Amino acid sequence: MIRYIVLGFLLTVGSFTAVQGQTTESASAKIANAQWERQAVSPEIVWKHHQFDDLFDSKQSITVFEIDLSKGTIELALPHVESGFVTTSEFAEQTDAIVAINGSFFNTKTGGSTVFLKQDGKVYSRTGEKFTSYRENAGFAVNKKGDISIIERPEEGWKSLVSYPTLLASGPLLINQEEIVSQKDQKFNTNRHPRTAIGITKDNRLIAVVVDGRNANAHGASIQELSIIMEALGCTDAMNLDGGGSSAAWVKGQGIVNYPSDNKKWDHLGERAVANALCFKLIK
Repeated sequence: MIRYIVLGFLLTVGSFTAVQGQTTESASAKIANAQWERQAVSPEIVWKHHQFDDLFDSKQSITVFEIDLSKGTIELALPHVESGFVTTSEFAEQTDAIVAINGSFFNTKTGGSTVFLKQDGKVYSRTGEKFTSYRENAGFAVNKKGDISIIERPEEGWKSLVSYPTLLASGPLLINQEEIVSQKDQKFNTNRHPRTAIGITKDNRLIAVVVDGRNANAHGASIQELSIIMEALGCTDAMNLDGGGSSAAWVKGQGIVNYPSDNKKWDHLGERAVANALCFKLIK
């Protein structure tokens, strides 16, 4: 059965930290000053893409959705399955979305979320005991008023957050209260992969990002590099979602617009079936 979720002591990395030979400051400037290809999907949503030839001393293909939440005309839905798999494209079409990205981590053998997922006060999945803690230390949370937040996992665990009836866990947490978060020295963080992330800005825009990878045209990003990308795009809080072959960005009328890596080709056809997705639709 498919269910829909309607979404109505940390150290910081200094601004001159070296990232693959470039400083954070120079990489941020490249992202902020890039000549992005831009297209208005709706009055509330801008779709952007840029192919960087030398970002973090690498080739990077980055797709961005800037979603203005201040107008009150966008619904955010998170469709999910408790077993089995559905592509981000299918989830998007089922929810009548106009743009969508893949969601959080799932069981690659049986489907279903492997991290905490709560909808309207009902818990559908809890993080498995053996799941790596730094990969679910962030939550995409919606309070009773429908306000969206990206929050750090409390010591008491996700179940303690009764003020958020809807919550999807993922991680690592990338930016917390305007500060880039220091990350563990683990291969999941330090190796470059396709990545998907979501963040919030001061002016109430939701920033959804897909970084392509595993290709000569796009090398992928480390978690630190992903944090720099999100900060350069104006996020004050941001979190990593599922990545690798799961990373997908979809636009109504266009289909998949990034370059998913599962088919090992530089095209839009290598989409992986997942267990949940973040879908954005107009309120009718």
